[in-house]
Amino acid sequence: MQLIRCTPDYSESILEILNEAIVNSTALYDYSPRSLDSMKSWFDIKMKNNYPVIGLVDDQNDLVAFGTYGSFRAWPAYKYTIEHSLYVHHQHRGKGYGKIILAEIIKAATAADYHNIIAGIDAQNIVSKKLHEEFGFTLAGTIRQAGYKLGRWLDLDFYQLILPTPDVPLEG
Repeated sequence: MQLIRCTPDYSESILEILNEAIVNSTALYDYSPRSLDSMKSWFDIKMKNNYPVIGLVDDQNDLVAFGTYGSFRAWPAYKYTIEHSLYVHHQHRGKGYGKIILAEIIKAATAADYHNIIAGIDAQNIVSKKLHEEFGFTLAGTIRQAGYKLGRWLDLDFYQLILPTPDVPLEG
């Protein structure tokens, strides 16, 4: 396995992973699979804001997992807080690939001088919550019945990891 920075060339592989999660799980509170066209604007935003898309590829260069982050909220005072996401291909779950991606997300966020990483996790996703807790994330709160999917109300847990960066935070 090798860590990479995904480029738009990986759009189809990312879509395969995302769309499987949309259709078959509550990992994404979305109903419809995304289109290949939607990936152009997705990558444009990532590149414009210097948000990495971290991938893990196998020996055949097939994407088995990826993670990224983006802004948490749009107002300037939130500039040190990001929200991340990570997804593992359904055929490769349970192999420790999520740990590899999460470690890289934390490393990249620290290097970029972010202070707080937020994870929005479906309250019933015990595997993801345990993974984040292993890395020091703590439960910040639960929004009850935040979404409705697969015939039921979904609670959303917010986890956070506070980083020791930046050394000198600035306003403005």
